[in-house]
Amino acid sequence: MTISDHLQEWYGLPAFDFPDAAGQAAAQAGLPAPESVAWRISVDSYESEEDWPEAFARFAAAVDTTRVRALIVGSWSDAYDSGPEDIIATLTGAKQKLPRLGGLFLGDITFEECEISWINQGEVTGLLDAFPDLEHFGVRGGQDLAFSAVKHERLRSLVVETGGLDVGVVRNIAASDLPALESLDLWLGTSWYGANADVSDLEPFLSGARLPALRRLALRNSEIQDEIAVATAGAPVVARLEVLDLSMGTLGDDGAEALLTGQPLTHLRKLDLHHHFMSEAMVQRLSDALVPAGVELDVSESETGGSGGREDRYTAVAE
Repeated sequence: MTISDHLQEWYGLPAFDFPDAAGQAAAQAGLPAPESVAWRISVDSYESEEDWPEAFARFAAAVDTTRVRALIVGSWSDAYDSGPEDIIATLTGAKQKLPRLGGLFLGDITFEECEISWINQGEVTGLLDAFPDLEHFGVRGGQDLAFSAVKHERLRSLVVETGGLDVGVVRNIAASDLPALESLDLWLGTSWYGANADVSDLEPFLSGARLPALRRLALRNSEIQDEIAVATAGAPVVARLEVLDLSMGTLGDDGAEALLTGQPLTHLRKLDLHHHFMSEAMVQRLSDALVPAGVELDVSESETGGSGGREDRYTAVAE
């Protein structure tokens, strides 16, 4: 699987593409109300005639940014070769013009624009520092991604989508003070693209000692999904979760067996295990144990029916 489509919504709002320079004049009269959409601002990925800060300047001149609630940073020029430092500087410099900003996504880039593991990122925590009222923050791309430990009182959801997530990012998110965080979604990826965290690095999330408001935990798209499932089976945090997501990775019968024989999961609203390598018999056992209790169980996208060896397994998103 690749990232073939842009975000359709963000912060509970439909995504809307701010027109490029050529189309802006024609579209000016038909722009939606500033607070009604998540504005996606993008430039051409290759040989763009406009850089992203210039596109944002056009946006700020055309839209009342004091009413804007959500922004999506789409492609920037040559994302395979350059990071978003100037974008981050532009947004932090415009913080006074965006007093209502509640949702921000950095890097809504499809595979045609730049493969996920080739998207250059950088230190992104400055955006959280600049916007203390931000509630939803997401970032896509793991190349040179850095996330310093941060304190943020309002952040409710954090999404980090990568084909390979560096352990330093995992550890610094774990060390952050995020008392309002309800949803954490980490795409851990594969060692081939830079993933180097092990289960012990996930222990701060699993122990329940941090993130007191957490209700949805997604540790997914991982080549060590069985090991994560084993650790999760006895993790104290699970008792207070509504949604547990171990999807998109290499989960097989060993990990599923641990989930079945570990602590009860019948309190969950949803268990997401889609894209997996479990046998049909194991899928049935999970269904028999959880569906009658009212758990929404996603075991779609069975990749091999459990017949292949571990060396044949693959994550849903890598390059």
